[in-house]
Amino acid sequence: MDDPVADRIVTHLTRIAAGEVPEAAHAAAKTFVADTLGVGIAGVAAPWRHAVLDMAGISGGAAEATVWGSGEKLPLAQAAMVNAYQIHSQEFDCVHEGAVVHPMAAILPCLLGWAEREGGVSGEGLIRAIIAGVDVAVNLGLSSRAPMRFFRPANCGGFGATAALALFAGLDETQTRDALGIYYGQCAGTMQAHVEASPQLAMQMGFAARAAVTAIELARRGMPGPRAPISGQFGYFALFDGAADPAPFDELGRIWRISELSHKPWPSGRATHGGLDGLQRLIAAHGITPDQVAAGRFLVPALTYRLVGRPPDEEMTVAYARLCLPYVGAVCLRRGAVGLGDFSPEALGDPDTLALARRLWVIADDNPDLNALHPVRVELDLADGRTLACNVAEVLGSPARPLSLDAARAKFTACSAPAALWDAGMSLETLGDAAALARAAA
Repeated sequence: MDDPVADRIVTHLTRIAAGEVPEAAHAAAKTFVADTLGVGIAGVAAPWRHAVLDMAGISGGAAEATVWGSGEKLPLAQAAMVNAYQIHSQEFDCVHEGAVVHPMAAILPCLLGWAEREGGVSGEGLIRAIIAGVDVAVNLGLSSRAPMRFFRPANCGGFGATAALALFAGLDETQTRDALGIYYGQCAGTMQAHVEASPQLAMQMGFAARAAVTAIELARRGMPGPRAPISGQFGYFALFDGAADPAPFDELGRIWRISELSHKPWPSGRATHGGLDGLQRLIAAHGITPDQVAAGRFLVPALTYRLVGRPPDEEMTVAYARLCLPYVGAVCLRRGAVGLGDFSPEALGDPDTLALARRLWVIADDNPDLNALHPVRVELDLADGRTLACNVAEVLGSPARPLSLDAARAKFTACSAPAALWDAGMSLETLGDAAALARAAA
């Protein structure tokens, strides 16, 4: 059975292995490797991380790959799962806004773990595999034509990780198709975890990374998988998306999706960032203080409303707060920004922040794009009777308004990541052994 999308993926992997990669894509890959390592190290402090690590190590196994930030050695699939959880657990990892996919969370832990275990992987080889994996993950997300029912960031990220690992492992065309099919057989994770603000949201990233490693291990041993996992009658498009158009895959080799990723300047759902960006602009332009704000409104697309339109609550968990635009908006109005420290139990229970958050409302606009996160309009009613407004079309951290290199490094430092690791990531193409990154991340 043919799968035209799988065929395009296989062809693209061959092309990347042998051909040229544009400098812009090359540079973007290094930046997002460094960013992802920093965010993953910060994830050591995430809720439930100890339980995830304990579960991953309870059965023992070969010491193959490093857990970032604490240095434990686990079997590759388990280490990839823990590191992927850490990356996504604080909503601080990079994202492709149009696809609504966080591709690096599954891809980088798999690749660095493989480089540690197998050896012989250069920094340049890592860059190429990352670019390939991001292309696959993002184009799958861009193909969707329906609202998310399944957790697309993990589902698509796992396909990307499988493709990238196939390149690393030197799988032939048949094995690569098998690996994609075997991964699809494990593909899981729904938006219910998002609705409930459950830590399983980040855990689904971990499951995707573990599944990608499993798929490669079985395919390299000759086990066949379904041959039409994406376009088949019961393939990914039909069952997970519900409605899809694979046209983005026609752009493989012409548009490099790694260059379209967005940094996340704040550790909250990307859907909150348009509102935070607008608040920062209003604060800068008008010197607004929290006591001046009588009420506020965020007018947002339907998807943004679904993702972060939830009300603040005195009993909200950390995961809930990161996905609550009124809460992070109130923090921004009071502090001028949002940081990792704004999700402690003390911060979540602050009565002044909660009182301000209850004066902020999220309202769905009439944007017809079911996958749009912006544009966003922020309106603030002041106690003196004025109403101030800001329209945000391009959000800070996006390719249209990228973080400066200094700002990206400041974020990395705020994650308590070592300076030497940043330097290694930004000179990745010079590394003869890419596994040095994983060792430095310990």
